[in-house]
Amino acid sequence: MSISFYDASVGTYTRLLDSVAAILDKGAAFASDTGLDPQNIVETRLREDMMPFHFQIVSVCHHSWGALQGMRDGRFSTPSFDLDKDYSGLQALIGEAQAGVASFSEADVAGFAEKSMVFAVGERELPFTNENFLLSFSLPNFYFHATTTYDILRMLGLPLSKIDFLGRMQVG
Repeated sequence: MSISFYDASVGTYTRLLDSVAAILDKGAAFASDTGLDPQNIVETRLREDMMPFHFQIVSVCHHSWGALQGMRDGRFSTPSFDLDKDYSGLQALIGEAQAGVASFSEADVAGFAEKSMVFAVGERELPFTNENFLLSFSLPNFYFHATTTYDILRMLGLPLSKIDFLGRMQVG
């Protein structure tokens, strides 16, 4: 059996965005129950030299919905490093990414699966085929930032398990 470009992109993004949304909901309830200021979560880093929680959420959205837009449009660049959202704003951002990813049909994705795109970082541009971009850049970054989101909330004491991260598995 082979998988389609749609399954590898939209299917993967959807499943993990749903997991991140559920984890954020649990994080909000945990903050409320324990008196933890949600803004402290937004600013928390695993290590001093790592980007904070808010950047992890922005990056999860950027490497899913933003990646699909980049592959469609032929151009992708880095997300904003600015802290411009509180915890509920980050939850809303995940909701926007879920809706954005869901807006791509199988036909839409098939239409740009074989195309190329450019990843622009300042003056530097890296050419990719959309397949190579998805498999070697977008998905690894997507998983990294989703994992770091999970890790920050676990570090703060939120009782999560691996199944919270994995979310709805496709069995059969």
